[in-house]
Amino acid sequence: MLGDDHEFRHGHYSALVPLPITVLVVTWRGAAHIADCLDALAAQDRPHRTLVVDNASDDGTAALLAAHPSAPEVLRLPRNTGYAGALAAALSHVDTPLVAWLNDDAAPAPDWLGLLEDALGAAPGAAAAASRLDRADGTAQSTGVRLTADGHGYDRVTGELPVFGFCGGAVLLRTEALRAAGGVPAAFFCYYEDTDTAWRLRLAGHDVLAVPSARVRHRHGASTRPGSPEFHRWNERNRLLMLVRCAPAAVAARELAKFAALTAVLPLRRDRPAAANFRFTLRARVLAEIVAMLPGALVARRAVGGLARVSRGEVWRSWAGR
Repeated sequence: MLGDDHEFRHGHYSALVPLPITVLVVTWRGAAHIADCLDALAAQDRPHRTLVVDNASDDGTAALLAAHPSAPEVLRLPRNTGYAGALAAALSHVDTPLVAWLNDDAAPAPDWLGLLEDALGAAPGAAAAASRLDRADGTAQSTGVRLTADGHGYDRVTGELPVFGFCGGAVLLRTEALRAAGGVPAAFFCYYEDTDTAWRLRLAGHDVLAVPSARVRHRHGASTRPGSPEFHRWNERNRLLMLVRCAPAAVAARELAKFAALTAVLPLRRDRPAAANFRFTLRARVLAEIVAMLPGALVARRAVGGLARVSRGEVWRSWAGR
């Protein structure tokens, strides 16, 4: 039942105190790995509510969720809406002050939520706290996201340097700040929904924290295949849509023009890279999708600008290239 009050005692809840955090776990065909995620959430040392958003999995995930001893709440969607679409659909079901996003192939350490919650509690101007995501071998995949000089979101892997944004695979956010900044861009489907959200939080005047002590083991790409054509399609398209929505107009126009120009000359190049994002057909599809989605992105741009307390140019000058 949404809105119930609970107390956390030795891993169990009773109806006494409001829960402060909802953890949203998005899954799609996650039967091979989501149990590890749920086991790790059950071992957290802070009270929370777990809501699994199932993107119409057809691999037995639903039965596994129903049988798991932690008894997570489940929001089953009628079709696969991607990571962004699932987070957007779940946000209206969140009534806690804090909301975490967590990949179904991620297993957080027992003190993960506590460290993130404490960090936000000590920084009232911050709206998000980024985790450290580690690969299976223990090396860092992300300690937060920086904004490159050409507008990419790029994972930091070292140090406690200030970060522009966060990896959406494991992050804690203030729910009302997220809602006030426009929520989650459902149309992105997958990738860059996190950096777009960080942009909008920055424009609204909020800070983003890096909390590298809050560690999460991540099976990167368990649900999507990094390097695949679909991966590159979503990355290229969503980066450009993000810039249209959030960045200074000159930056967005420059990056769109660069992408279109490179696409146009690719068939003439003998030395073009083999990576899927340099395939002419994929890039042409991205451009076609950008054209189709541009009206909606421009409407969103106006809305983002209307909510901003900091100028796009100021955010860009402060963070691009850092």
